[in-house]
Amino acid sequence: MVAETRNLTGKVVIITGGGTGLGKSMALTLAKAGADVVVAARRIEPLEQTAAEVRALGRRALAIPTDVTVSQQVNNLVQRTISEMGKLDIMINNAGIVRGERRKQIWDITDEEWYLGVNTNLSGAFFGCRAVSKYFATQKKGKIINTASGEGLRGVRDQYMYPCAKGGVVQLTRSLALSLAADNVQVNCIVPGFIDTRTLQPGAPAGAPAGAPAIARNDFIPVGRLGIPTDISSMALFLASDASDYVTGGIFVVDGSGLAGGYATTGYAPIIPMEED
Repeated sequence: MVAETRNLTGKVVIITGGGTGLGKSMALTLAKAGADVVVAARRIEPLEQTAAEVRALGRRALAIPTDVTVSQQVNNLVQRTISEMGKLDIMINNAGIVRGERRKQIWDITDEEWYLGVNTNLSGAFFGCRAVSKYFATQKKGKIINTASGEGLRGVRDQYMYPCAKGGVVQLTRSLALSLAADNVQVNCIVPGFIDTRTLQPGAPAGAPAGAPAIARNDFIPVGRLGIPTDISSMALFLASDASDYVTGGIFVVDGSGLAGGYATTGYAPIIPMEED
């Protein structure tokens, strides 16, 4: 019975940021469960590679170049999917960036840096949610999965765009879940920890590779290893499937207990004297 509820045969899913990393892992995991997959990102070459691997699994696939910071392109992504695939069941807003953001004082952050970080990591998720919500509400069924970050749940010294945007994704998830609950649309959020996306390469070992930074081992991750992409895509499969029909507004932290341990993601571990009573 459990296996049946996680069967996605006949379902159509959009995954933004689907050409590489976690998005690619989600695409392949959901395709193996039976879903037809539409992947979107700005670069067409990785998208086509992911789509080819999905087709090799016997599923239909589309690769649609999309800049998620441009709402018209996100709307086109959804419209093309419905037109060419016949329907849409699941939307995964996974696209995001951290590159280019480095620690700096708030007074040194430019308008352009702020807008790039917030638009990619928050506005892109909002545009995706907005583009599918009425369609899902009308058909009285649908799954929306947003990808946030542990930095959206904690403050991070001298970093602003990424933590603020990912915190916004958490609240977007909660507000939309409440708004669409009566329409049988489930909206949830995955919060990945440190994930080694190099394990997507053929022959790569599971867990943290030799020579990985200390934070990638058991110094700061209680389970003693980096996450691997399937740790996240397995959660996505659950949230995309009928097994999660009573789950909405949830924030699912998949980080090897890093946040619970207290160090991740701030890098701040105060040392205080221990005194006996």
